[in-house]
Amino acid sequence: MFEDTLEKIVLGNRILDYLFALGYIIVGLVAVWVMRKIILVRLKKWAEKTATTLDDFIIRTFQRTILPLLYFAVFYFSLRSLTLHPTVDRIMTILAAVLLSIFGIRFLVTILEHMISHYWLKRADDQGSRAFRGLLPAIKIVIWGVGFIFLLDNLGVEISAVLAGVGIGGIALALAAQAILGDLFSYFSILFDRPFEVGDFIIVGDLLGSVEYIGIKTTRLRSLGGEQLVFSNTDLTNSRVKNYKRMEKRRVLFRLGVTYDTPKERVEEIPKLIANIIKETDNANFDRAHFGSYGDFSLNIEVVYYVTSGDYNLYMDVQQTINLRIMEEFQKRNIQFAFPTRTLHVHKSELT
Repeated sequence: MFEDTLEKIVLGNRILDYLFALGYIIVGLVAVWVMRKIILVRLKKWAEKTATTLDDFIIRTFQRTILPLLYFAVFYFSLRSLTLHPTVDRIMTILAAVLLSIFGIRFLVTILEHMISHYWLKRADDQGSRAFRGLLPAIKIVIWGVGFIFLLDNLGVEISAVLAGVGIGGIALALAAQAILGDLFSYFSILFDRPFEVGDFIIVGDLLGSVEYIGIKTTRLRSLGGEQLVFSNTDLTNSRVKNYKRMEKRRVLFRLGVTYDTPKERVEEIPKLIANIIKETDNANFDRAHFGSYGDFSLNIEVVYYVTSGDYNLYMDVQQTINLRIMEEFQKRNIQFAFPTRTLHVHKSELT
């Protein structure tokens, strides 16, 4: 009698099949509960002891996305073991596709947010961080839009015409906003490649100044004269930019001239004298000093040394110290600096 009851058909399935499906659900729920209450708890305790935050992120992501899907999977596969009405079967298929798409997109967005917040934003300055956070909602919209299109395609919706319309509209929009998109991509190039940062002193062509702001479309510099210089990001990425903030040391070349009546012994002494002066000067590394050439009105001495910093004020302080020492030593040795002179030779002729 009991066996006959189990073999009785209700809505296309035996009562025994319903019991099996119920058993699958109970076993599945128990397995997920054990995973959540025992395994995840132990993993959390282990993650708290580690220095990295990656394991904490993985556990949180598992709880937010994978765990709900496991609950749904228990019911889905348990009910799929039964013979269902086509309408019910279709509803379950649609529901599975929707939930998989939603949780899949959430999983992707969560990973993207983690990468931006823990890697890119830490390397960006305050303005770059604000720009990234401002673009993040737009990136999420794009991801959700693409995911929605894939969902419609999986549900059998004809989206070719929609995509064609979107593609034509996108091309028209791109052509209309070509300059804006160019500056936007240039902004990302500046942000990721980091040829300069806020506070750097750069030269672009014949214009120079300190970087004040790096925006999505424009970058602003403060010139030495005090006025603000505004460049489009495309102009900057297409130009040769000199970044003096990245200068680790500064090469200095200068020349000085002494008069032609300076004795040969003194001329030989000058390079050694200048070398000793530079070696005794702080923050300066001597390279070379030579009697380099004959000028129109002077014997030219060429000197090269390095300042151990890219700071311009420090360079001027070092150069001033060297100039004063050279002047002092030249005065002691009665060596005369040359200056533009002209000698006139007058020939007296006899009058006849």
